[in-house]
Amino acid sequence: MTTPRHATIRANGIRQFYREAGSGPLVILLHGFPETSYAWRFQIPELAKRYRVIAPDLRGYGDTDKPAGGYDKRTMASDIVALAQALGIGTFALIGHDRGARVATRLTKDHPDLVDRLVVMDNVPTRIVARDMNAKIARQYWFFLFHQVADLPEALIAGREDIWLRHFFTDWCHDPKSISEDAIAAYVKAFAAEGGVRGALSDYRAGADDIAQDLADADVKIACPTLSLWGADFGAVGKLFDMEAVWREMASDLRVAAIPQCGHLPHEEQPEIVTNLLLEFLDGWQG
Repeated sequence: MTTPRHATIRANGIRQFYREAGSGPLVILLHGFPETSYAWRFQIPELAKRYRVIAPDLRGYGDTDKPAGGYDKRTMASDIVALAQALGIGTFALIGHDRGARVATRLTKDHPDLVDRLVVMDNVPTRIVARDMNAKIARQYWFFLFHQVADLPEALIAGREDIWLRHFFTDWCHDPKSISEDAIAAYVKAFAAEGGVRGALSDYRAGADDIAQDLADADVKIACPTLSLWGADFGAVGKLFDMEAVWREMASDLRVAAIPQCGHLPHEEQPEIVTNLLLEFLDGWQG
């Protein structure tokens, strides 16, 4: 099994941590909440057999810097563009889950010449969540609202990171025991580190800026081949939204896949299915 190399590089004014493995056409993997680049541990070895794979920790997460600002998705997308440029990379395939899918979507819209193929996993775009918000959606997206409250979440979570994270890893999975204790421990360590909780919450607190950016080019569809996949059994995504309709609104060249017996973390809950879907989608791409 390929063991990824760990490295840090300064790009877009912050120090970015990333995992790297393999060679060939570039694939960039962007994690979501409540995770770090560790989330891709099942996919990296398989993708690295055919591609050069880079999986960074996003701004505010893991071992990447956690500055006071810059969490709007345009800036976070610029982080990834700067990372790619610093590594001498041209075009790439881009795969994002959850918050990472939001960054990936903004990056693809802002820099369409850089992204050859796009995968978005278990994600409803921010402007669509806001546009369709009602009591039913708010019940599922309570954490969007809670995480945007100033200071209070940090005060309540401090010293209780395990309780906070374990709720999501059990409630968001079809099988509440899908995420191993070792994995949960790795995530708790990352979020309990200095600035770890505030960094993630800052991502959510940029919601108003993200919506404004999304509304400005809402009529511009993503042109590159796009794959939207999601867990069929997650109450806040696959069970709540018509996901094919959502992404038909976003992309003109779309494929979709709903993964059975799966919640919000397809790459961790059903890693073999996800890896095979990714390899199939990337097949034939030469960079």
